[in-house]
Amino acid sequence: MATNIENNKKRIAKNTLLLYLRMIVILLVNLYTSRIVLNSLGFSDYGIYNVVGGVVTMLQFLNVGMSGASQRFIAYEIGRNDITSLKKTFCTSIITHYVIAITAVIIMESIGVWFLNCKLNIPSNRLFAANCVFQCSIVTFVFSVISVPYNACIIAYEKMGAFAYISIFEALSKLLIAYAIVMSSYDKLILYAILIMLVQAVIRFVYVLYCKRHFEACSYKFHFDKKQFKEMFSFAGWGCIGNMGFSTKDQLSNILLNLFFGTSLNAARGIAGQISGIVSSFATNFTMAMNPQITKLYAAGEIEKSRDLTYDGSKYAFLLLAVIAIPFLTNEHYLLTLWLGDIPPYADAFVFIILIGAMIYSMAHTTATAILATGNIKKLQIGLAIILLSEVPLTYIFFKCGSNPWQGMLPSIFTIFISVLFRFYLITKYVPIYSFCYFIKNTVFRCFCVFLICIVISYYIRTLFPQGFRYFVLTSGFAFIITVFFSFLIGLTRMEKKTIVRKIKQKSYKK
Repeated sequence: MATNIENNKKRIAKNTLLLYLRMIVILLVNLYTSRIVLNSLGFSDYGIYNVVGGVVTMLQFLNVGMSGASQRFIAYEIGRNDITSLKKTFCTSIITHYVIAITAVIIMESIGVWFLNCKLNIPSNRLFAANCVFQCSIVTFVFSVISVPYNACIIAYEKMGAFAYISIFEALSKLLIAYAIVMSSYDKLILYAILIMLVQAVIRFVYVLYCKRHFEACSYKFHFDKKQFKEMFSFAGWGCIGNMGFSTKDQLSNILLNLFFGTSLNAARGIAGQISGIVSSFATNFTMAMNPQITKLYAAGEIEKSRDLTYDGSKYAFLLLAVIAIPFLTNEHYLLTLWLGDIPPYADAFVFIILIGAMIYSMAHTTATAILATGNIKKLQIGLAIILLSEVPLTYIFFKCGSNPWQGMLPSIFTIFISVLFRFYLITKYVPIYSFCYFIKNTVFRCFCVFLICIVISYYIRTLFPQGFRYFVLTSGFAFIITVFFSFLIGLTRMEKKTIVRKIKQKSYKK
C-alpha cells in the first residue's frame, strides 16, 4: 500500500514537471506570437477576432461539460480496471461529442449569424471579414469538440508527456501562423482565422493517431449503449449548465464591453485574458496531474486519500500561481509595454483584475474534480450557473451608471470567490469526511494572507526603483523570493513544513 502511494506521488510529480516544461515553452512562444499578431492586425481587427470568436466560444460550455463527463467516466473505469466497460464508455463519448458538435453548428449558423450582423458593434467595412472569422471559428470549435474523448483518454491514462508535446507543437504552429500573416498581402484577419482553423484540424488528427496506437480502448467501433448514453448525457447536461455560467459570463461581459466601448476595449480584454490563461496554466497543469488520481482513488474506495489530494491541490494551486502572478502584477505596466509596445487602453487594469480572479478560481479545480467523482453534480451546476451568470447584470448596471471599463469587471472577482466557497460547501455535504471549516482555515485564510503580504511588500519595493529592464529583473526577483518565503512560512501547516524539510535533507544526504 505504501509503495502504491509513493508511486502515485512520483507519477504526479513527474507529470507536473512535464506539464511545467510544456508551459514554459508555450509561455515564451505565445508571448512572442501575441505581439506579432496584435501588431499585424491592429487593435480594431484584434478586437474583432476576440469578440467574434467569443460568440462561438459562448457554446464552449457544451464542450467543457461533456469534456468533464468524458474524463470522469474514463478515469473512473480505469480505476475499476474494467477494459470492456472502458471501451463502451469511449465509444459512447465519441457519439455524444458528435451530437454536441452538430447542435452547436445549428445554433451558430442561425442565432449566431443574426447576432453578429445585427447586434455587434463592428465597423461596416470589416463586416465581411468578421463573417469569415465567424465561420472559421465554428469549424475550429467543431474540431475541438470531437477531439475531446481522445484528449480525455490521454489525461485519464496520465500520459502527460504526449499531452505536453502535442501542445508545444500547437504553440509552434501558431508562431508560424503569426509570421505568415506578417508576410502576406492578403486580408490578415481572414488569413489568421483560416490558418488557426487548419492547425486545429491537424491537432485533432494527431490526438486520434496517438490514442489509437497507444490505448486499446480507443479503437473505435460503432457501439451505442442507450443506458450509458443517457447516464453520460445527463451527467454532461448538468455539467453544461454550470460551465455555461463560467464560459458564457466572460463572453457576455465581453459583448457588453463591445456595445458600450467598441472593439479597442475588446482587444485590451483579449490581451488580459490571454495573459491570465498563460499564467493560470501553471496552476492548471499542477491540478491536471492530480485530477485523475482524485477520481481513481475515489472509485477504488480510498476516499480519505482522495480527500487529502483535494485539500493539497486547492492550496498548492493558489500558491504556485501566486509565485508567478505576484512578480507579474508588481511590474505589469512595464511588462505590457516591453511585450506589446503600444498597450490597448485599460489593458493593465484588465490584467490585474482578471489575474486576481484566476488566482481565486485556482482553489476550485481539485474540489470540482472531487465532486465529479461522486457523480452528484446537479446542485453544483445549477448553483454555479446562478452565481457566475449574476456577474452579467451587475456588469451591465456598472456600465449603465457610467463606470469606467475596468470597474465593470469587479463583479467577476466577487462571483468567482462565492463559487469557490459554494463548491467546497457541497463536497462536505456529499462526502462527510470533508470539512468546510478546515478548508476556510487551511486554504482560503492562509492563501489570502500570503497574497496580501506579498503584493504589498513587492509593490513597495517596486516603487523604490525607476523603470528599466535591470530593475524589472531585480524587483521581480525580490517578489519571487518574498512569495516563496511567505508561502512556506504562512501558507503551509507545521506538518507540511516538516515534510518538505525532511525531503530536502534526504536529497542532500543522497548527494
